[in-house]
Amino acid sequence: MIVALIIACEVAFWALLAAGLAFRYVFRMPRLGLALLLCEPLLEVVLFAVTAIDLKNGAEPNWRHGLAAVYIGFTVGLGHSTIRWADARVAHRFAGGPPPVRPPKYGMARAVHEWKVAGRWAVAALVAMALLQTAVWYVGGDGEIASLRAWQQRMLWVIGINVVIAGSYTLFPKERPERDPDPKTEREQAKMP
Repeated sequence: MIVALIIACEVAFWALLAAGLAFRYVFRMPRLGLALLLCEPLLEVVLFAVTAIDLKNGAEPNWRHGLAAVYIGFTVGLGHSTIRWADARVAHRFAGGPPPVRPPKYGMARAVHEWKVAGRWAVAALVAMALLQTAVWYVGGDGEIASLRAWQQRMLWVIGINVVIAGSYTLFPKERPERDPDPKTEREQAKMP
């Protein structure tokens, strides 16, 4: 049941996102669109409540309960940036908004971008780890908690991998090729008569 609910929450996340953006930009009803987007966190509340009830009713903690905690953590850490990413693209396509800003490709600007991405992933993993630890305490010493601990270790790997990626961009920044012009210079040259 938990896995089916996680799948339903994921489907509902994208459905609410699509509906919210459609009402906001296509149908020109920004308040209704915003209201639909603000319903997104309710999905995690429902998943959290159902998981807690399942554990309270005596279910042995297993990988499904861990997956629910991880899903909630990733939605908290990455959901807002996903919504912002989609919003920028839909606004550009349907409402005449500015083109979406692309992440920098080179130098320390790229390193800063990668550290921001790593920070979002770290928040997701830390929230998941906190929920998993809460489940461990909730179940107590008598329950089988090995699967929950395994998920916590996986979240440490997620943090570590993202730190290594961001660190590599800091230690070994990618240099701009000579034939790849600076976008600012290119724009300034285009403005010249």
